[in-house]
Amino acid sequence: MGKKNVVSIEDRIPTLKQERKKKANRRLIFYLSLFFILIAVIVYLQSPLSDIKTINASGNSIVEESKVIDISGIQTGTNIWTVDKTDAREKLQENPVIQEAEVNRDLPWTVDIKVTEVNFVGSVKRDNEQIPISGNGKLLQDTDQTSIGGNVPFLIDFTEEDHLQQMAKELGELPAAILNLISEIHWQPTDNNQDKITLFMNDGYTVDSTIRHFADNMRVYPSIVQQLESASDEGIIHIGEGVYFEKFDSEHNAEISDNNSDNST
Repeated sequence: MGKKNVVSIEDRIPTLKQERKKKANRRLIFYLSLFFILIAVIVYLQSPLSDIKTINASGNSIVEESKVIDISGIQTGTNIWTVDKTDAREKLQENPVIQEAEVNRDLPWTVDIKVTEVNFVGSVKRDNEQIPISGNGKLLQDTDQTSIGGNVPFLIDFTEEDHLQQMAKELGELPAAILNLISEIHWQPTDNNQDKITLFMNDGYTVDSTIRHFADNMRVYPSIVQQLESASDEGIIHIGEGVYFEKFDSEHNAEISDNNSDNST
């Protein structure tokens, strides 16, 4: 039988004491660290270090950044943890220009406001003022908002609200690339067609159309223009029941091939 190594308990005591001391030190360091972290948090919450220093607004192109911040009710110098994000969001969404709003804390002292504005499709003239109109036909006549960004048409002679709202909804369904080509839309109802409209385009053409199915009909406008020689040919592009170009100096109308049934999507 081989000889066994026997270690007495007296020989192991120093090692055990050392390990216990290391564990105690680690535990002490952990609790001290936790204590100082809690102290730091309390100091941060109770001191000007947690006061809002910066408020950022994004997503806005119509409402100015300063106005977005003002509407939210959030102010610099107030404690960032006292900000009621739900209340600020609801205040922002009460503005007819702002469709959605999101408010977030960006620690240590910044608040970020992100808004989504309504889609504006044109403007109308009321009481010698140019008033923006949204895609759902809502006018901003009850606000001080009298300008909009982008290149959207001016709606003229729309004296009946039903036709104005219907026109706005059709414009809201129109691709932006085509919407931006329209300079003016004149409502010119007749006894036979209350939906009759005339469009003056930014590329020089004039279009005769109707409010009914306007968005679907106008989707073919780019392909129609490509078939014409130039805007110098004075005449009217008719887009409605049929599609053709009527020259002012000719007794005959130029038929335009309608590929729209394939291009209307």
